[in-house]
Amino acid sequence: MRHRSRLRLAVPAVTALALALGSSAGGGSVVGAVSEPARAPASIDEPIKVGILHSLSGTMSISERAVVDAELLAIEEINAAGGVLGRQLEPVIEDGASDWPTFAEKAEKLLTVDEVAVVFGGWTSASRKAMLPVFEGLGGLLFYPVQYEGLEASPNIFYTGATANQQIIPALDYMVEQGLTDVYLVGSDYVFPRTANAIVRAYAEANGLNILGEEYLPLGDTGVETIVANVLSSGASVVFNSLNGDQNVAFFKEMTAKGNTPEDIQTISVSVAEEEITGIGVENIDGHLVAWNYYQTTDLPENEIFVEAFKTEYGEERVTADPIEAGYVGVKIWAAAAEAAGSIEVDDVREAAKNLEFAAPEGLVTVSDWNQHIWKTGRIGVVNAEGLIDTVWESDGPIEPDPCLANYEWAAAAGLDATPCEAALAAAEE
Repeated sequence: MRHRSRLRLAVPAVTALALALGSSAGGGSVVGAVSEPARAPASIDEPIKVGILHSLSGTMSISERAVVDAELLAIEEINAAGGVLGRQLEPVIEDGASDWPTFAEKAEKLLTVDEVAVVFGGWTSASRKAMLPVFEGLGGLLFYPVQYEGLEASPNIFYTGATANQQIIPALDYMVEQGLTDVYLVGSDYVFPRTANAIVRAYAEANGLNILGEEYLPLGDTGVETIVANVLSSGASVVFNSLNGDQNVAFFKEMTAKGNTPEDIQTISVSVAEEEITGIGVENIDGHLVAWNYYQTTDLPENEIFVEAFKTEYGEERVTADPIEAGYVGVKIWAAAAEAAGSIEVDDVREAAKNLEFAAPEGLVTVSDWNQHIWKTGRIGVVNAEGLIDTVWESDGPIEPDPCLANYEWAAAAGLDATPCEAALAAAEE
């Protein structure tokens, strides 16, 4: 039988973690977890090395560099508050270079050469899936900060971005409510967009959406002219957009150059946030929709503090965004769990994190006690003329993470492969 631990933390920069945290209890263990190799006892003066692994070069750097900034801000705040277990955190930064084998290689280096206690990293699902066997094989721990397609749960990964039921499905529900039922699917050619669009097709069949076309662009390829021409001639009322990185810049610029406006063909994007809007140009995306769980404009006191801290650190012109916030939250959750456990060992941190609550900039989040995803509030937003995003719809409260899409009959009927997270659920219930 499990016991629920409610460890509540605040966002302010000078949070005294040791005072804010109590003990964590939780029965059972996650079957399939690989224990971390035993470490020699560390001196209180010895820093705790933590890895940061994102694309600092290549097509994804437009999105991932800012996540690094947020993670470094969280580390700086934690160190200013006394560190973790009385020790300072020392970041070790590596470049995944928008290349999935490089992510795996750098993850292995961080775990075996640098001996980091945890890694915060990744953006694309391809990068995460490349790293997953490394973390499982070496008993390491990854905090992954970006929304993704779901259908996965690993004892060696904490997922602080949204699952499909916290982002994609709310977006589709909103499209139906707004009468945007003639849909064109456009995405980058890798795991997340293809799986996300399989979910969209399953939803469409059950909920009356009409899919008029589906096209993909290899990551790094910004030749969008043919796709845009096909979209504009399709009769679509909306594009469900899962392009990533600098491909969004090319896509929105080309759509605008060809005369499209949101009143002609609306776009709802699941990988365009405030950081990308700057590169796209607000004149090319003003009035278009996005689906996330956090915006810089989210009206919460914790977010006010976060935005001010981020701008103070990096410049008034900088913006926050959903993956930026989720990266920040991941570092804070790891630190809280380590304090609660009195240990940085992977198994101890994992156990202490069960049901942990954190007053995040996006609102209250809670770590699932079995799938290591977090409860998140769903939000649909519209890009405004200042390049920020205004919320036009918000869920009643945090949505429980359902990576298996177990609560949706249409998902099971469509044969979506939820085997990995279903196995994790079965193991957790034993």
